[in-house]
Amino acid sequence: MSSKLLTLLFFLSFVAIHHVPMVTCRQWCMAMPNASDEQLQANIDYAFNNDVDCTPIQPGGICYEPNTLYDHASYAMNAYYQNHGRVEDSCRFNRSSCWVFVDPS
Repeated sequence: MSSKLLTLLFFLSFVAIHHVPMVTCRQWCMAMPNASDEQLQANIDYAFNNDVDCTPIQPGGICYEPNTLYDHASYAMNAYYQNHGRVEDSCRFNRSSCWVFVDPS
């Protein structure tokens, strides 16, 4: 191959590699819709006893509404998941959680 052709090939490869849009897959940890109220409350308690700020779901907080146990548990579980490295183990919650790939806020 000629040096001009190799240079062109290298240039095109560089452009293709560095300009391909990256697909990112962000995920959130949420409560399972069929989780019991007892499990949801236990998940909230666990998260808040392990360095999760509970003020956003307290009355007047930015995530207080909707005021349901399911929504508050989902907030707490996701906050725990995000604060603990977004690893699989931080979204287990005794099989009462799932991942979603669309921003739940």
